[in-house]
Amino acid sequence: MQSTNAPSTSHTKAAEAHQAAAKIHLSAAASHSKGDHKAGLAQSEKASEATGTAQQCCAGAHADSKAAVH
Repeated sequence: MQSTNAPSTSHTKAAEAHQAAAKIHLSAAASHSKGDHKAGLAQSEKASEATGTAQQCCAGAHADSKAAVH
């Protein structure tokens, strides 16, 4: 994923995406601990998708950092 954002902007987006994914993971954990495994599973699936988005944002931030160095 090649991005053309300033490194600070893309790193902020990556951090926000990771925070969003973490919140969903925590919700899934809370549902599982309450015994609501159906909701926990649904949240786990959303968390997995959010983690993938965060990884893509991370790759873009890394590309932006490399581009800024050169």
